[in-house]
Amino acid sequence: MRPEPGQVLHFSENPSITRFVPHVAATARQAEAYVWAVDAACAPDYWFPRACPRAMAWRLPTTSAADRDRILGPGGGDRVHVIEYRQVAAFLSVDLYAYRFDAQPFRPFGEPAPSAMVAVEAVEPLGPPEPVGNLLELHRAAGIQLRVLDDLWGFWDAVVRSTLGFSGIRLRNAAPRRGDADD
Repeated sequence: MRPEPGQVLHFSENPSITRFVPHVAATARQAEAYVWAVDAACAPDYWFPRACPRAMAWRLPTTSAADRDRILGPGGGDRVHVIEYRQVAAFLSVDLYAYRFDAQPFRPFGEPAPSAMVAVEAVEPLGPPEPVGNLLELHRAAGIQLRVLDDLWGFWDAVVRSTLGFSGIRLRNAAPRRGDADD
């Protein structure tokens, strides 16, 4: 489930949105109001339930062989997405939809590499939302390793110190770091 050329996507569990209006997200780090979407490269980052914390890593041209072997693993391909065991039921059962938009009103957002596309004006989808389908199968078909762990933080700590590309989404929803929980 990726956008066609000239399109961007917005993923949602709500199949009844007819118009997207710029807003400031509750977790935003910026004051500007945007409509958020993603291009083809970032679409797999959103093949998850909205609230699902996930850590992702991928090989870059500058990734060392040692980091690739240590973090992606032998036979693991060039990309891995990691979720917690407690998220598996939601991952397997979520009804996720993709809204398609004309890419024209959107611009890249994020430094140094864009992580999203944003519009500052209201936009309407090109058609009705499309069911995304089986998220596990999407990952398999895209050659993306899906890893399930009790704790995301060990993986996250390793990947941010590596030469791999990485992204973390909804990490605030992850289980506390071991030793961080109030005992």
